[in-house]
Amino acid sequence: MTNFPDIRWELGKYVEEATVWFTDHFQGTLDSISNGVLFLLMKIEAGLLWIPWWAVLLVVFILGARYKSIVSGTIYALLLFLVGTFGYWELMMLTLAIVLASVVISIIIGVPIGIISSYSKKTEIILQPILDAMQTLPSFVYLIPAMMFFGLGKVPAVFATIIYAAPPVIRLTNLAIRGVSKEMVEAAQSYGSSTWQVLTKVQLPQALPTIMTGINQTTMMALSMVVVASMVGAKGLGMEVLTSINRIDIGKGFESGIGIVFLAIIIDRISQGIADRSRSKRLKL
Repeated sequence: MTNFPDIRWELGKYVEEATVWFTDHFQGTLDSISNGVLFLLMKIEAGLLWIPWWAVLLVVFILGARYKSIVSGTIYALLLFLVGTFGYWELMMLTLAIVLASVVISIIIGVPIGIISSYSKKTEIILQPILDAMQTLPSFVYLIPAMMFFGLGKVPAVFATIIYAAPPVIRLTNLAIRGVSKEMVEAAQSYGSSTWQVLTKVQLPQALPTIMTGINQTTMMALSMVVVASMVGAKGLGMEVLTSINRIDIGKGFESGIGIVFLAIIIDRISQGIADRSRSKRLKL
């Protein structure tokens, strides 16, 4: 009576068969998606590697000084310079390219989905459990469909990162649009504004600070996936951390790990500063 009954449902077998069927019948579509993601990623990588190191530091300093303070901008630039002294400048740019590509695609997909769900209660109800699953499943689980659909390399790394990182921008876009004052929406409609005009002229501008916070959270979650993404062949600081773990190289692991931490801090502070500045402007208006 204490043992579980001898009942077995091999769900994994059916999932595998469905995955194989999908791959066989939609290989052309998957190849097109893979080529598009790879094209975007390679362009971002080439752009980041083309920019001189001192220009990157200058841009970080200017952004930090503008949206935080001159002291903050100086500290951010020094932190990036420190990562460069570890010999990880190029790897840091490769990591940043994966994060930026993932965030860009997450925004392109997530913001429209968030807008649609804010207009449709049924869509929101359907999306809730899906988003919950995307955020609560162990991050390693995303690597399985990523590898089956796209093989090994940068594309499955971006694909897995998008699945993990997209929910915040979807949720906060939905929340931001729903949180816009009904009086403002009704006033715009009373003046003859169409649904599109209300969205672009009233709702999105008012919701922008909250959407920016969602983008900030998406970026942070994308950065948290860089080590996991390295398991499918994505080069960058995450690969260095993974190699250090395998070799028990404490020094190399610390340097590459702290490089990811510095990158996360800088992106978080600057993006949050942009969101705060946007919010303060809206409050003044």
